[in-house]
Amino acid sequence: MSEMITADLVDLDLSADTKEAAARALAERMAALGRVTDLAGFLADVATREAQMPTGLDGGIGIPHCRSAHVTEPTLAFGRSAAGIDFGAADGPADLVFLIAAPAGADDAHLTILSALARQLMNAEFTAALRSVADTATAAALIRGDVTPQEAAATQPEAAPASGEVAPASGEAASGSAQTSPADAAAPAEASTPDVAPAPSEAPAAKDTTDPVTADPTPEQPFRIVAVTSCPTGIAHTYMAAESLENAGREAGVELVVETQGSAGFARLDPALIAAADGVILAHDVPVRDKDRFAGKPTVDVGVKAGINRPGELIAEVRQKAARGETTAPAAAGTPVERTGEPGEGYGTKLRKWLMSGVSYMVPFVAAGGLLIAIGFALGGYKVNKAPSVMDHFVWTQTDSWAALMFQIGGVAFAFLVPVLAGYIAYGIADRPGLVPGFVGGSIALTINAGFLGGLAAGLISGAVVTAIQRVRIPQALRGIMPVVVIPLISSAVVGFLMFVVIGKPIATAQKGMTDWLSGLSGANAVLLGALLGLMMCFDLGGPVNKVAYTFATAGIAVSDPSDSAMKIMAAVMAAGMVPPLAMALATTVRGRLFTETERENGKAAWVLGASFISEGAIPFAAADPLRVIPSAMVGGALTGALSMAFGATLRAPHGGVFVVPLIGNPFLYLIAVAAGVCTSTALVVALKTLRGSAPGAPGGEREKGEHEQAARAGSADREQPVAA
Repeated sequence: MSEMITADLVDLDLSADTKEAAARALAERMAALGRVTDLAGFLADVATREAQMPTGLDGGIGIPHCRSAHVTEPTLAFGRSAAGIDFGAADGPADLVFLIAAPAGADDAHLTILSALARQLMNAEFTAALRSVADTATAAALIRGDVTPQEAAATQPEAAPASGEVAPASGEAASGSAQTSPADAAAPAEASTPDVAPAPSEAPAAKDTTDPVTADPTPEQPFRIVAVTSCPTGIAHTYMAAESLENAGREAGVELVVETQGSAGFARLDPALIAAADGVILAHDVPVRDKDRFAGKPTVDVGVKAGINRPGELIAEVRQKAARGETTAPAAAGTPVERTGEPGEGYGTKLRKWLMSGVSYMVPFVAAGGLLIAIGFALGGYKVNKAPSVMDHFVWTQTDSWAALMFQIGGVAFAFLVPVLAGYIAYGIADRPGLVPGFVGGSIALTINAGFLGGLAAGLISGAVVTAIQRVRIPQALRGIMPVVVIPLISSAVVGFLMFVVIGKPIATAQKGMTDWLSGLSGANAVLLGALLGLMMCFDLGGPVNKVAYTFATAGIAVSDPSDSAMKIMAAVMAAGMVPPLAMALATTVRGRLFTETERENGKAAWVLGASFISEGAIPFAAADPLRVIPSAMVGGALTGALSMAFGATLRAPHGGVFVVPLIGNPFLYLIAVAAGVCTSTALVVALKTLRGSAPGAPGGEREKGEHEQAARAGSADREQPVAA
C-alpha cells in the first residue's frame, strides 16, 4: 500500500492567498501523483464540502477535505503558509493547511488513519513541530507518525528558537493529551480511552477555567458523560472534536466516552454506559444516528466545531444542567426500528427489525395510495377503474375526471408498495448499498406477479447479497467505485437472476394460491379469519403482530381490482384496530375512578386516536396494566373482526377510521360491529379492574389502609365501605 503522504505532497512555502488557491495548489500535487483523476471535479467536491461548514480551526489550522469519486486512494497533502490563509476560523487565518482526500468508497483502515491524524491536530507539540520543520521529508514522516515531534525537532537544530517560543503551549497540550506521538494516535482504541485518571502533575495545567462547578465529584463516582461527534464527511472534525472532548474530560476529572459517527462507521456505545451517564454532549453537523438512546438525560446539543474549540465550556454546561435537573424528553415508544439491531441480539430479533423497517417505509404509500383510490371510487363509482388516462381526457368541470385523477394517482402510489418494501428490508440489513438491488428485486416481484411474498424474499436476498459482497477483500484500485458501480451492478444482477430464474415462479405460485384461498373464503371460515385478525390487531397494539395482520390485509387490496374477500379482510382489520383505544376511552369515561388522573387524560386523546384507526392510543393503558387491558382488548377485537366479516362489510381504503365510513360497504352494520367490540372490551376491563380493587382481603386496618391507598392512586374512594378495625 502506498503511503498516504510523501515528501512530494508537502509544500512548506505555500504561496496561495485564498483557500481556493491553497486547495488547488495541494490538489495539483495529488493529481501529479495520479491520486486525483479529475482535478476540476475534485476541487468542486472540496468547494461543496467547504460550503457546508468552514474548515478552519482555532490555532491556525485549515483542513479542507472531502470524499470524492475522483480520488483513487486516501491521500493527504500538507502546506505551510507564511502569510496565513483565511479558512473561516474565529481566531484568524491558518498557516497549517491539510487537504484530505478520501475516495467515495474508502475502506475503514484508511479512514481510521485519517481520523488519527485529525486527533493529533489537537496536540500543540505536533503542530509546533510542523511549524518548525525545515524539510519536506521530515514533515511527511512526522504526519505519518514515523517520527515523534521531539525527534523531528532534534533533526532541525535551526528551528530550536521557534520551538522554544511555543514551549508553553506544547506543555499545556501535553498535559491534556498525555504526550502521545503521531504513531500512538493511529491506534484509535488507545486514543479514545477516556477513563484514565489524570496524573497529579496534570491538574494545574487545565486549559479551560470556565467550569463554575465548585463541588467536584468524589473519586469513587466521578461525573460521567457520553458524547457523540459527527460532521458531514466524517473524516476530520468528527475525530478532532472527540479528541478535544476527551482531553477536556481528563482535565476536568470526569469520565467521558465518545462515540464517533464517522466515515469508517461507528460502534454504538454500550447501553449500560448510556444508562449510567450523568449527562450527554452531542457535537454534530449531521443528524445523530439513534438519538433516542440519549433521551431523558441532561443534554448539550451543539455543532461539531464547538466540540473542538470549547470542550471545557460544554462539559461545564452539561454539569450545570444536571445540577438543575434539566433533561430532554423521554424517547417515544413504539416507533419502527430502522437499524439492524444491537450487539448480542439474536437472528430472530434482527429479522423482525429488518421486516419492520420495510413495512414502516411502505405504510405511507399504502395510506396515500389507498385513500386516493378510495376517493376515486367515492366520486366516480366502481367503474372508475375503466376510465381512460387523464393525460388523454381530463375536463376540469367534470367530477368523473377528478375521480379518475385520484384513482390513477393512487394506482401509481400503490405500484411502489412492493419495491419500497423490498428496498427498505435490504436497507435494514445492509444500509444504503442494499437499496438498489432491493428496489430492483421488488420491481421484478411485481413483474412476475410474485406480490408481497416476492417482495419479502427479494428484500432479504438483496441484503444478504450486498453483505456478502462487502465482506470480500477488494483490490485498492476498485475501492473508489465500489459503492456507486460494483456493488449495485453485481448485487442487482445476482438478485435479478434469482428472482427471474430460480425462486420467482414458486413464490408467484404461492402468492396466487393464497389469493385464491382468500377469494374462496365464505361462511364460518371467513368469520374465523376475522376473529383471528382481530386478535392479532389487538395483541401488541401497533407492534410486529399487529403489523403482520395489517400488511396481510393491505396486500390484498394493493391491486387495481381487489376481490370482495380482500376488501372484507381490510374492513375487519381496520374495525378491530379501532377497538382498543375507543374501549379505553369509554372505560375512563364511565368508571374514571378505576384509572389514574394521567390515564383519564390519555382517555380523552384515545377517542380521537381510536376513531382515526391508531391502535397505539391504547399503549399507555396496556403498559400500566397489561394483564387486564390486553386480554380485554383482544376479546373485543376478535368479536369486531368476526362480526365485520359476518356482516359482509367491505373497505377499499387501507386507513382512515370513521373518516372513511362513506367508502365502506354496509357502513351501518360495520359501525355496529365496532360498537359491539368496544362495549365488550370496556365491560371486561372495568370488571377486571373492579375485581382488582376488591380483591385484597386483609382484615381490619390493613384492608382499610390498602383501600385508601388504592383510592388515592385512582383519584376517588372505592365503592366498598372500609372494614372497621
